[in-house]
Amino acid sequence: MTQVALRDISKTFGPVRAVDGVSLDIESGEFVCLLGASGCGKTTLLRILGGFTRPDMGEVLVNGKRVDMLPPNRREVGFVFQSYALFPTKTVAENIGFGLAVRRRPKTEIAARVAELSELVRLNGMEQRYPHELSGGQQQRVALARALATRPAMLLLDEPLSALDAKIRAHLRGEIRAIVDRLGITTVYVTHDQEEALSIADRVAVMDAGRLLQIDSPMDIYLRPRERFVADFVGTSNALAARPVDGRRVQLADLTMDVPVPDGLAAASSITVCIRPENVVVRPAGSGGGAGRLHSVTFSGAMVRAVVATAEGRELVADVPTHEWRRLALRRGDAIAWTVRPDSLILLPGDQG
Repeated sequence: MTQVALRDISKTFGPVRAVDGVSLDIESGEFVCLLGASGCGKTTLLRILGGFTRPDMGEVLVNGKRVDMLPPNRREVGFVFQSYALFPTKTVAENIGFGLAVRRRPKTEIAARVAELSELVRLNGMEQRYPHELSGGQQQRVALARALATRPAMLLLDEPLSALDAKIRAHLRGEIRAIVDRLGITTVYVTHDQEEALSIADRVAVMDAGRLLQIDSPMDIYLRPRERFVADFVGTSNALAARPVDGRRVQLADLTMDVPVPDGLAAASSITVCIRPENVVVRPAGSGGGAGRLHSVTFSGAMVRAVVATAEGRELVADVPTHEWRRLALRRGDAIAWTVRPDSLILLPGDQG
């Protein structure tokens, strides 16, 4: 069931249109990530959801009721800010219970809720510490517990892990997902980190220049992008010009590949083919496929990233498992043959090349 609905939301700041006609439905209990580069409008959209920014146009509906004119304290939302915004002179317990204290709840109720949330976010025994006595990850947990204290209907998080190092970030995003799953709370999470979005969300909404380009499951965002920007922003993508031969084949460089061509592209004179690096196959020269030369090699542990210069003067990025690369025994400057897995091709209109 749809819990949150955005209808044609727009917001401008001077000459800048931060959000441009965004419509989005969020199901009850769903975890949605707003993904995009800095300045794409994702934080503005989150603040509109939370009531901290009022849209110029459009409607925000929660359970069918319009709320875009209501202040934050009347929206039943919990908000985790990028900076955490903890009160430095209050203890962990006082920070967590702040929202309940403002609502003048009984002290016994506040104490019980603080104890419950301290257990949930693994801060037991730290309730009397102050924010400066905590690590960044612990401060993030305090901010999350504070946002959950009033039992909000929706949790909003604005790049909550951006100040932490990569290892802690990976650990805490798993903890956040486990906590919201346990509570069953509808969650909207803003990030510029594609790996974070793909690993944590039920659906990912990719934004650019204030517009919502695509919202889909993480796997569909990666494997079936509908626009060139999405293919380029989420992961690495090789983009090559190609020509439809008929409805079943495309001509890519000097390769003719069997791949279904959508009806809308079959009659085009040119299309763009996007290929993920893991779907580029590199072999020694003379093994069949397109001709090229190995331009560079980068070792990254489990994978080797090879950049291939094709005979047509283009560059292809290929990700090859390390154990397979060792068997190939290729070196920089070697002549090679390349091909791609036909079932992995992403076909887009030619003007996106």
